Amino acid sequence: MKDLIAIAEQVAARLVARKETIAVAESSTGGLISASLLAVPGASAYFLGGAVVYTRDARRLLADISDEAMKGLRSASEPYAQLLANRTRERFSTDWGLSETGATGPTGNRYGDAAGHSCMAVAGRTPQVVTLETGSADRQANMHAFAARALNLLLENLSR
Repeated sequence: MKDLIAIAEQVAARLVARKETIAVAESSTGGLISASLLAVPGASAYFLGGAVVYTRDARRLLADISDEAMKGLRSASEPYAQLLANRTRERFSTDWGLSETGATGPTGNRYGDAAGHSCMAVAGRTPQVVTLETGSADRQANMHAFAARALNLLLENLSR
């Protein structure tokens, strides 16, 4: 967790310096991204909220993404990650939205993605989406790797 907080400290410094805010929607990281950002003292200056959007019901209730909006999309995909980041940014009225969705393991998901597959997206001035494939079935290691990559993706975009 210490390495995640080290990245979050850099994110926090940039957000505070720019007087910008963020909201997070994560799935397979189970709250690690939000916990890392909240571990930095003064988080209330930039972190407006987040949600663990782990199920279809959570997607509907927490992200207000209907089944109709999901037509042609599937979870754990780049288009869904971008939609989730955009929707989170809109719902919280933040400068930035960050999302993560994937398959941590030890098995893959019902969509055919192998364990270690995750898509992350940033919504904001410089939207970006990436996919990470760890090739590992280690659930906890994947959760950590996904959170680190998502935080680094945000940091990269804040550095532009």
